[in-house]
Amino acid sequence: MEETNRTDKQLLFKGIKTLVFALLSLFMGPILMHLALSDKENSLYLPLLIVASLICAFAVFLIFKGIKIIMASMFKK
Repeated sequence: MEETNRTDKQLLFKGIKTLVFALLSLFMGPILMHLALSDKENSLYLPLLIVASLICAFAVFLIFKGIKIIMASMFKK
């Protein structure tokens, strides 16, 4: 029997959803970092800077994970 090369739509939507969360994190992380760096005398300077850095790193992780999921849905790996 011949195998058809079709995209797994459920897996594709899961990858797209992951990339949407990455996009939200890509905006939220730098905004929080700007808020933290604009007022260094604030008592929340260091915790806000740490949270913003973690969100930025998480956004990069989500981008790679989302692309990997989308590629897996297309190429059935």
